[in-house]
Amino acid sequence: MKAMILAAGRGERMRPLTNTIPKPLLRVGGKCLIEYHLERLADKGFSEVVINTSWLGEKIPEALGNGSRYGLQIRYSHEGETPLETAGGIAHALPLLDDAAFLVINGDIWCDYEPAPQLRLSGKLAHLILVDNPSHNPQGDFALVDGLVCNEGETRYTFSGIGYYHPQLFQTLDPSQPAPLAPLLRTAMAANRVSGERYDGSWLDIGTPERLDQLDRDLTASR
Repeated sequence: MKAMILAAGRGERMRPLTNTIPKPLLRVGGKCLIEYHLERLADKGFSEVVINTSWLGEKIPEALGNGSRYGLQIRYSHEGETPLETAGGIAHALPLLDDAAFLVINGDIWCDYEPAPQLRLSGKLAHLILVDNPSHNPQGDFALVDGLVCNEGETRYTFSGIGYYHPQLFQTLDPSQPAPLAPLLRTAMAANRVSGERYDGSWLDIGTPERLDQLDRDLTASR
């Protein structure tokens, strides 16, 4: 199984930090945020990773190279000056991801979830990793009922930004146009084709400089 890390966003909420540095290259605990993902992917048996780029995109391959220092092969999917959003970015990168299911991780999260290259979708179009709702998303995103992710349910969770996808989920998209992920997922959920699981480990959406500072303090203290 291949993996993809989403790294094309402008990081608007992180300005001025992201005026000159792409968000995934911001440093926490002594290394770039994206390096935690790369090291964990390599440790769990992944060997090929695709990273999409747009805003200050040349800085990411300059920093990470071909991935050999992490024990990985990294290929880059550049989207031009305008990011293609989550689903559009994935659709644009599909030629680098082949025809099998693949893992996608948001580059602007920190999580100690252990990715599973052996995971099988078993006829589903997606398998999502959900977490308990943080204070900045108290209503959550989706429900989880008997292993299926649903639009509605008694208990709602937050989508972690980690998911496994079949290329078929993106087949209707124009790979040159921006497209959000949520509408595709909701359509697949209505057909009972999205499975999921709740993860109760450490997870943080690095959406503000304050959260970045807190993570930096936590990781530095734990070393």
